[in-house]
Order: sequence, then C-alpha cells, then structure tokens
Amino acid sequence: MSDERHARLDRAAVAEFVGTFCLVFAGTGAIIINDVSGGAITHVGIALTFGLVVMAMIYAVGETSGAHLNPAVTLGFAIARRFPLRRIPAYVAAQLGGALAASGLLRVMFADHVTLGATIPVGPVERSFVLEIVLTGILVFVILGVTTGSKEKGIMAGLAIGGTVGLEALFAGPISGASMNPARSLAPALLGSGGESLWIYLAAPLLGSLVAVGACWGCQSDECCAEAPAASG
Repeated sequence: MSDERHARLDRAAVAEFVGTFCLVFAGTGAIIINDVSGGAITHVGIALTFGLVVMAMIYAVGETSGAHLNPAVTLGFAIARRFPLRRIPAYVAAQLGGALAASGLLRVMFADHVTLGATIPVGPVERSFVLEIVLTGILVFVILGVTTGSKEKGIMAGLAIGGTVGLEALFAGPISGASMNPARSLAPALLGSGGESLWIYLAAPLLGSLVAVGACWGCQSDECCAEAPAASG
C-alpha cells in the first residue's frame, strides 16, 4: 500500500473513531442522563438524540470515511462489494475504540450508573434477536440506497439515514434497545453491565446486513453491488 493510501486509511480510521465516539457518547449519554434526571429526556428524546447524532456525524466525517460508525454497516458495504475487504480491520478497530472511549468517559462521569446505556432485551430474547435483524436490515438497506460506493450521495443522505435510526429507535427501543450496531452495544456492556444478552447485539446486526444486501440486490440489481472504486483503496 502506498504512503498516500496509508494516509487516507489513517484519516478514515480517525474519522470513524471520532464519529463512533460521538454516536455512543451522545446516544448512551442520553439514556444515562434520562435515568439520573428522572426521565427528563424521555424515550422520544433518546430516539431523536441517536438519529440526530448519526445525521451530524455523516455530514461531519462522511467525506473522509463514509461515516459507517458501525461494524454492521462496514460489513454490508464489503459484502455489497463497495468497500475493500482489506480495510475492514482498521474500520472496525476504530469503531470499537471510539465506542469504548465514549463509554469509558461516561463511566468516569456517571460512576454510579450501572448499565451505562447498555442494550437489554425486554421479554423473550428471541423476539429482540429477530427485531434487531429486521431493524439492521432496514437501516443498511436505506444506507445502500442513498450511497455511492461506500459514501453518502447528496445532501439528503444524512437526513435519510439519521431519520431511519431515529424512527427505529422510536418504535423498537422499548423492546430491543434498537442497537443495530455491535460497537454501540459492546462498549457499555464491557464497562457497565447488561452483557448477558450481548450475543443478540453482536450477531443480529451482522445477519441484518446480509439481509439488506440481498434485498438491495433484488431491488437494484447491478446498481446495488459493484466493485469498490480504486480510489477508495
């Protein structure tokens, strides 16, 4: 890999770290603050926080890294042949690092909070497992539809993706937590509690990505899945 490609990958990894940090800090921070404030933010406010921070990070770092912010999204792009396989480790490591840094800071700030905003299923775990597959499938399907290669296209992409995150958090958050993101669930589970059902939030989003690529294939045919451009190397 050339020095220029190394530099691009380094910048993209930093962008993924920063973007995922902001996502987890704001999103799980809203859950924590809602708990300690006696419900001042509300469920609707938490859902809006997740959607808005995703939208903001797409506009902030989308040009640099594509603003995946999520191992399931990176996997979806790779399966759809829009993202080079060799870049997956750097992206996933940056996403996990950003999430852990955010949860670590929240642990320092809210030392008495038990779960740190972890995703915990309500009711049968099988229901949350299926729900997370479907939610992630919808999210990644939308992302594939509003992106070119592995980056967003047009000024409305951030609104579409952030809106989808907020929508899904609104209706599914009370049951599964509407994670759709292994990094977002892993960090608070490791530094707080609620890791008993962590497998749901690691496996289901990855399966959801597979479903989304298949749906995109069926809807868009060759327009959906194409080789990643050389410039993304």
